[in-house]
Amino acid sequence: MTHAPADPEMIAELLVHLGRLARCETGGARLTPAQWACLRFFARANDSTRTPSGFAGFQATTRGTASQIIKSLEGQGLLVRCRSQQDRRSVRFDLTDSGAAMLDQDPLAEVMRIIGTLEAGEQARFRATLTRIAADLALQRDVPAFGSCRDCAHFSDSGGRAHCACMAADLDRSEIDRLCASFAAENGDVTPPEGD
Repeated sequence: MTHAPADPEMIAELLVHLGRLARCETGGARLTPAQWACLRFFARANDSTRTPSGFAGFQATTRGTASQIIKSLEGQGLLVRCRSQQDRRSVRFDLTDSGAAMLDQDPLAEVMRIIGTLEAGEQARFRATLTRIAADLALQRDVPAFGSCRDCAHFSDSGGRAHCACMAADLDRSEIDRLCASFAAENGDVTPPEGD
């Protein structure tokens, strides 16, 4: 008797399979999958999250492993270390021009292109669903959840002002769609934007 997978099992398997396909590179890739993930992370994270600890939490790895990956990209001239203006002991990492140019060769570009062919409402629902799954799993495993300010319970946007209650600060509009380590899904649920 064969086992027919239930929908949750099939969806989980498809997510894992998609992850493997996305990491499958053809040709002479200059970076490892972990280095690509690191480069993408520092391109997408907000100022307060672009730290070794932020990357370690996002990658669900140790700080030592994260630091080695960061160091390798720094050595290739793809990342640059910057001192925090608020706390001179803290550092954050930014992409160099070479790092930004390297993202033009990102193996995930094909996946992004395919997702871009979905209609806007489908993309919004897909994003909301994946954000909820990731946040719920992070909560169950007691690890940091990551998401954008726009999808976060701490976020409010009224009267043309974007505000983060967690940091008790107004947000620059350019930060709203960036990854944040202070992300919290509202009641474990994230809803797509209205009208989608």
